[in-house]
Formats: sequence, C-alpha cells, structure tokens
Amino acid sequence: MTMQSGAWLEDLTWQEAKARFDAGAVVVVPVGAAAKAHGPHLPLKTDALTARALAQRLIERLPVVAVPVLGFGFYPAFNAFAGSQHLGAETFKTLVRELLGNLRSHGVRRIAILNTGVSTEKPLDEVAGELGEIAVLHMRLLGAKADSLFDNLDGGHADERETSVMLALEPRSVRMDRLAPEGDFKMTAATGDASRASAFKGERLLAARVDDMVAALARRWPDAF
Repeated sequence: MTMQSGAWLEDLTWQEAKARFDAGAVVVVPVGAAAKAHGPHLPLKTDALTARALAQRLIERLPVVAVPVLGFGFYPAFNAFAGSQHLGAETFKTLVRELLGNLRSHGVRRIAILNTGVSTEKPLDEVAGELGEIAVLHMRLLGAKADSLFDNLDGGHADERETSVMLALEPRSVRMDRLAPEGDFKMTAATGDASRASAFKGERLLAARVDDMVAALARRWPDAF
C-alpha cells in the first residue's frame, strides 16, 4: 500500500473516501462522550475532546481514516449528573453495530475502535466479537510508559491523568480552583487526586498512548502501513 497521510473522513469527498477504502485503509472509530460529568473541574466534553485529539495524532502518524467521534455511549454511572448523556447498553451496541456495518457496506475491511470510556469496553468488545476482524483499543490500557510521571495512579476519572490531558489539550476549560476533594464519587463525579496534574504530564501521556496505538495497529495489519 502506498504511504499517504491520514485523514478525517469528513474532510474527504466520497470519491476520495472510496479510493482509500478500496486501497485497504484502516478506518478508526473514536468513541468518547460528548457530554459526561468529569468532576467539578473538567468540562462535559472531556472524553470527546480526548478521543478527537488521539485520533488526530494517529492520522499524523499513519495513513488511517478517522470517522467523526461517536459522542454517545453507555455511561450508567453518570446518568444522575446534570448534562450527562447516556444510552442503554443495547441501544449503544445497536448504534455501533449499524455504524460499523455501514462502513463495511462501503468496502471497509479494517476497522479499529478507539475507546476512551470504561463502561463502554464490554459492549464494544461484544460487538467486535460478533462482527469479527475489528481491533478495539481501550484508552485505559494505553500509555503505561508514562505512568512514572504521575504521583497518584489511583482514581480513574477526572483524576491526575485525565486532568493532565485536559491541561495539555485545552487548559482554559479546566477549573483547577474547583478540584473536588477525594471522597464520594456520587457527590462529585470524580475519583482520585488531580491536584498534581500538569500539561507536561498530559502531553507525555498522550504521546505514550499514540505510540501504543501505532504499535498495536502495525502488529494487527502490518501490510497496511
């Protein structure tokens, strides 16, 4: 396959998209909540912004095609927090199944899902298992090489790592003066201590995650790159 730059599907014409699909391009499907509570200090768009940023960095490294971020998913733990948008598991699976089926009907045979959530892991794995020949990259499992930078690896939501990523991507949207004290998730929609978050740590974590994604896709489809 001739090496070319990656692209967002929305930036291509349909003829350009078809040419890439016919040539065997890997199509990346980023999944990240467009509106989900992330403590009192991070915006609802945190997951969607992160998914978009990771996909952008991936298309700068590999000739993949990234579809628009899928901003709605299965997030039951956050349904009670104002503004959080949540689909039932079966609705979410149907949505993903139809999206991937649509891509396949257009000739796409190599699909990689980039998942930024945790509760979405099981439904996405199930759909991938049904359809076959789909790689699922769970963000939670990427970027371990950057772990040594972080003071607190506990938490997992609106924590030091996630807050650092947002400080790197869009610092103006982070309200560091509103950090929630460690404690009751049901009251804050946050876990862990984000007080030592920094943009430097966030950039290093993003880079480590992208390195892991590139390596995983190259192992899965070595003839595609």
